[in-house]
Amino acid sequence: MIGLWDTTGNEVVKALAAERRSAGGVASGMALTLIVVVDEKRVREAEAAATIAAAAHPCRLVVVVRSEIERDRNRLDAEIVVGGRLGPCEAVVTRMYGRLALHAESVVMPLLVPDVPVVTWWHGEPPAEIATDFLGVVADRRITDSAQAADPVEALRQRARDYAPGDTDLAWTRITPWRTLVAGAFDTTSERVTEATVVAPPTDPTAALMVGWLSSRLGITPRRVDTNEFPRMREVQLSCANGDQLTLTREDSMAVFRRTGQDDRALPLVRRPLGDELAEELRRLDADQVYAEALGATVGLRGLEQRPAQRVHVWKDPATARRAEAGVTAHAGTSGEGASHE
Repeated sequence: MIGLWDTTGNEVVKALAAERRSAGGVASGMALTLIVVVDEKRVREAEAAATIAAAAHPCRLVVVVRSEIERDRNRLDAEIVVGGRLGPCEAVVTRMYGRLALHAESVVMPLLVPDVPVVTWWHGEPPAEIATDFLGVVADRRITDSAQAADPVEALRQRARDYAPGDTDLAWTRITPWRTLVAGAFDTTSERVTEATVVAPPTDPTAALMVGWLSSRLGITPRRVDTNEFPRMREVQLSCANGDQLTLTREDSMAVFRRTGQDDRALPLVRRPLGDELAEELRRLDADQVYAEALGATVGLRGLEQRPAQRVHVWKDPATARRAEAGVTAHAGTSGEGASHE
């Protein structure tokens, strides 16, 4: 590992090139560049997930930690790891302070692997509009996680409003095992589904997407049954035209499959590590049309997959926005005091 403190982007590029030469074959065959935008307290968690994903998709990992954007002095610190503790990837962990943090692309762009796709993953709450972050605009694929928002279901609605082909969300990835089991239930029948019910907590984004997926695939309007007895989606019930009832119920790391006229079956439904979820999304680098249709059905927006794939960068200064918001709050407080005084 090479540590560079209070350095420059040019020095980081040079140090990475030197480390690649010394690593030799470990640093060959990069399949993509993975940009991770993350807070300082979650860097190790993001690194652990990227290490698992890199085992299946050798990549150059560029971690961007933005801190203290209102700080007077700009500073760049960097760690460079090729192979080693992060597996078969080249990793550059950058910590940017001051106004430099608002222009992270000036450091990141020279670090992209030539002629391979770029994926940006926000490990945390993403920007409301991805176009305001150049690291999202430059990417071929963009991975968010609505479950990390204060209101996960509203975050999904925002993802739909802001959607462009190439976007995806880890809430969608987390229902892959559920979708596999539901689809597998129809391997031996062609009966039409007439009704569907999803039982889950009201704030579970995976359940919202499951409802959207069932709606987009089956042409029906599934029913939501809210429950606070379980932390995640609990059950999916399907009713067929011939009267058959199919039910998948989560039981710890298993799902119990019940079907009219058949014995109950226990099927695996393991909650996967974050790295496995990330690796799944890195398998495809084109737009996920099924996700787009499910997301659109979830929030009632049609034609998401037909939107332009490219975004135009929209400059936004969060420091200025915070100061303006603070000024409005202070003004409202002063006005309130004056009114009560009268």
